[in-house]
Amino acid sequence: MSWLLSSISVLVLGAFPLLGAQAMPPAEDDDTGSSRQVVSELDPRTKVLDVSTLGSLDRLIDALVDDRVVFVGESHDRYEDHLNQLEIIRGLVERGNQVAVGMEFFQQPFQTQLDAYIAGTLDEEAFLRETEYFERWRFDYRLYRPILRYAREHGIPLIALNVPREITQKVGDGGIDSLSSAERRQIPDEIDRDDADYRAHVEQVFEMHPKDEDASFEHFLEVQLLWDEGMAERAAQWLEANPGKQLVVLAGVGHVQYGRGIPARLQRRVDAPMSIVMNGHQRPLDPEIADYLLYPQPVELPKTGLMGVMLDTETAGAGVAIQGFAQKSGAREAGVETGDRIIEIGDIPIESYADIRIALMDSRPGERLPIQVVRDRLVGGAKQLSFDVTLQ
Repeated sequence: MSWLLSSISVLVLGAFPLLGAQAMPPAEDDDTGSSRQVVSELDPRTKVLDVSTLGSLDRLIDALVDDRVVFVGESHDRYEDHLNQLEIIRGLVERGNQVAVGMEFFQQPFQTQLDAYIAGTLDEEAFLRETEYFERWRFDYRLYRPILRYAREHGIPLIALNVPREITQKVGDGGIDSLSSAERRQIPDEIDRDDADYRAHVEQVFEMHPKDEDASFEHFLEVQLLWDEGMAERAAQWLEANPGKQLVVLAGVGHVQYGRGIPARLQRRVDAPMSIVMNGHQRPLDPEIADYLLYPQPVELPKTGLMGVMLDTETAGAGVAIQGFAQKSGAREAGVETGDRIIEIGDIPIESYADIRIALMDSRPGERLPIQVVRDRLVGGAKQLSFDVTLQ
């Protein structure tokens, strides 16, 4: 058993007994002659945790073997959540299940690239560029890399679940009615708006979001519905095309908790056994929130080295231009200036923001990296310059 497995407790929420109303005896006088308060019944909302239900990740995986779909919710920036996702996938594969992994963080138009990566015809760097990962998701790729590499090594299909960002952005601005007929063909025909609890939850999220004064809750709700219905529909399509196989869905906890997001909408399309697994830290001990809660120890990724620059990712041209610097900047200390265009970091040519993220992905603070820039000059034209930058 790995160190990760030994650091996890699993709580089976379905085993929570509720302490119901119970009759209490009448008040009695104590030795001082005062009366104790009369309590007619206990609060029926009181929950009692039976500690015998705490188990290991191995036992959890045994319980998941016969599910057609396993939802493993995540907080996107918690590395321990992704390591546990990997252990669940690995455990199901080792028990002989034919598994595919559905991913919120890849959008449906990029399914061809996921297939090519698993087939070995697209290397990791090309995969990240061609799926536009850093532009469309932006969370540190290292959080997901162990899962993706394991899938590639074992030939496990990856399923791009999410609807295109272009669609959800347009809906966020103008609602579903603003979509063209061609765009409507890219979204589900059936969208269930009748869940009052779902609407109330989305409204709470909307109120917490920074937004413009003219922001529309109805448009925000339609975006959430498109995400959940779109991912559910894509998952249903895969399940129907692959009878006898199991799908592990990796998505943010907001899309799976209480079953209101993807799970209910998938269950509406496919009648099959499903389970929801989530990290239980800082979440209520509510038997409705999930089927299983995990309690892992926090795990941090090593910090990535930073050049301390602000980048212009919109302006076209050779390399990526520098707009400014952080208060503490190794690039500025090395002699780099605002307006310089980065064309190489180490031995990686730089043409886009993704190239910079890839070049720095496994760097560390304190490491010195050579960079090449092009500097435009008033006299003599552009000049290529080299600097050794100490990463922060």
